[in-house]
Amino acid sequence: MDNPAAASRTEIINLPITGMTCAACAARIEKTLNRLPGVRAAVNFATEKAHIEYPAGSVTTTRLIEAVRKAGYDAQMPAADGEAARKAERLAAYRRDLRLFTISAVLTLPFLALMLYMLTGRHHAPWLPPLAQLLLATPVQFWIGSRFYTGAYHALRGGGANMDVLIALGTSVAYFYSAAVVLLGLDGHLYFEASVSIITLVFLGKLLESRARARASSAIEELVRLQPQTARVERNGGITEIPVSEIRVGDVFLVRPGEAIPVDGKVIDGGSSVDEAMLTGESLPVTKTAGSAVYAATLNVQGLLRCAATGVGADTALAGIVRLVEEAQGSKAPIQRLADAVSGVFVPVVVALAALTFAGWWWHSGTWTAALVPAVAVLVIACPCALGLATPAAIMVGSGAGARAGVLIRNAEALERAGHIDTLVVDKTGTLTRGQPAVTDIAPADGADEGSLLRIAAALETGSEHPLARAVLEHARSRQTAAASVLDFESIAGKGVRARIDGEPALLGSPKFLAANDLVFDSDAVAALQDQGKTVIGVANGGRLLGLIAIADPLRPTSGAAVAALQALGIEVIMLTGDNPRTAAHIAREAGITHFEAELLPQDKAQRVNALAQQGRRVGMIGDGVNDAPALAAAQVSFAIGAGSDVAIHAADVTLMRSDLLSAVDAVSLSRATFRKIRQNLFFAFFYNVLGIPLAAAGLLNPVIAGAAMAMSSVSVVGNSLLLKRWKPVKQ
Repeated sequence: MDNPAAASRTEIINLPITGMTCAACAARIEKTLNRLPGVRAAVNFATEKAHIEYPAGSVTTTRLIEAVRKAGYDAQMPAADGEAARKAERLAAYRRDLRLFTISAVLTLPFLALMLYMLTGRHHAPWLPPLAQLLLATPVQFWIGSRFYTGAYHALRGGGANMDVLIALGTSVAYFYSAAVVLLGLDGHLYFEASVSIITLVFLGKLLESRARARASSAIEELVRLQPQTARVERNGGITEIPVSEIRVGDVFLVRPGEAIPVDGKVIDGGSSVDEAMLTGESLPVTKTAGSAVYAATLNVQGLLRCAATGVGADTALAGIVRLVEEAQGSKAPIQRLADAVSGVFVPVVVALAALTFAGWWWHSGTWTAALVPAVAVLVIACPCALGLATPAAIMVGSGAGARAGVLIRNAEALERAGHIDTLVVDKTGTLTRGQPAVTDIAPADGADEGSLLRIAAALETGSEHPLARAVLEHARSRQTAAASVLDFESIAGKGVRARIDGEPALLGSPKFLAANDLVFDSDAVAALQDQGKTVIGVANGGRLLGLIAIADPLRPTSGAAVAALQALGIEVIMLTGDNPRTAAHIAREAGITHFEAELLPQDKAQRVNALAQQGRRVGMIGDGVNDAPALAAAQVSFAIGAGSDVAIHAADVTLMRSDLLSAVDAVSLSRATFRKIRQNLFFAFFYNVLGIPLAAAGLLNPVIAGAAMAMSSVSVVGNSLLLKRWKPVKQ
């Protein structure tokens, strides 16, 4: 019998692809993969990977690879050492191509001299006779240029056409015509200089493009490089240095001052300050004591730490960041759809235009040799490489820059939408405020004492991860108050909790929750505390009020500046909170927020977000708690505070590792900067072809110049994307 759970589970794999030379290749592979049952594939020309999602058990990895090979390309299983192996392969290929280019350049130099000689008005150089030209051009055409023939063959065999088809067709026409003139003794001009120069210039462009793309994808390498290779682990009563890959969960390891932490762990002994900038973007070191969590690749600034490993290998926070960056770099933004649609039909259209150009010039001049040059120029100038690189190159650099600043973006679509929001809904506790509230006042009711009040409150808050609950439990611990035993515990979202303690019904929650349960309290005392920006909770047991507890959660120092920065970006900030109106008003006033709503349940927050969207607003939501998950899911773009709950982080499009509202400013700023680059790249790519093809068809563009322009267009697009590395996060 089939397993329904397995059938509903989605599997994801990122297959490294080889053999792609332009965006048309990526479009062809993507179309082939998407024909498989249940498969959703996105092929990224810039990262040379296929991001594939499919229902578990519907296809095998072997079948996916076979489909890629059937399309005329190749794919491999992801290597265990991932990026390191890919980098070594790319480096070896780059060096091989550099040697071939050097040979090609040497063989092309005489033709360069010939072209300069022809500028004097003479076409036959005595020092480079026709036979010598044939001998020099042949190895360039068929040895150096063999990759274009191979790529064209595979593309055509797979039912598509790519850049290789254009280059092979254009240079072959020039070469074979010239060879016929030489070998058959015909009367005609030789075009060997065009064929060899085009191949050499395209080769140069590909080398420069590969180098630029390696720089664009360096973010992942930089992150991985931060993790040390070895660690000092306690084994058999002594300290042994072992490879990081051999550490297991539970192993005890030591980190000396100045060393990077090898894996995720929890401090057992010692105290220190740890620089977590690579993880969170936070510039100030974080104090670590017994019980504190530490993370792989962060730097121990001072003091010796003895830690127990809690996350190793693929389970570290660093590995999670690398996965998120890889997924974001491999995903596609909506803005890329137009480029993909054009790339899919581009090459056949160009071949048709070249044929029309040839026919038009032949009809106009009466000689087919006069039609040869403009037709070849059209074929060469129209490569869709720049179009295919315009979006993914910028996404690669932008998502990498975000990771370094502690802004983790789930995919390219989220990156694009983040820059378009005009309304940002924010939670209060843990987002605007520190999220580390403390008990400030305890007011026992008549006939009750502080000890019994704390004992019941601690019992009802045990097990909760809410910041207010942690404040109550911490205060009870500081007073050495033991919590009572709890039975029949029930949580009422956004209101409070109820249970049975000592055989009696017990309640804890907001004053409104207590009032709904017929418990009377001093409303003036509650109002006085709330006017000071404090949150008030009531505690009852056995049907009578035990007293009130006031908790204050101060505003983060950067929240006011963040709200002002968001407003300067044209974004309205609205606060939605489950807290009481007086506390909400106090915090909103301090943060500079005009519009806010209080005493909202989780479903109320989601409804408010939906209502704003229905008004035509582009809404983002930022929160940190389980109660924020529905609103995060309802928002067009969701931001989760990195120190918040796992539910909030999993529901979010963007995770802010710095736990600071200024990171939301960074996310919006980065999105807008990235998509400015994408628009510039797309304009350049479209403008280049819109201008270049008519000039070539009109006979105003020499094929050699066309080849140089085509080669440099891709380099220019990647180079423009690399300027995103200048983007800087907001200073704290």
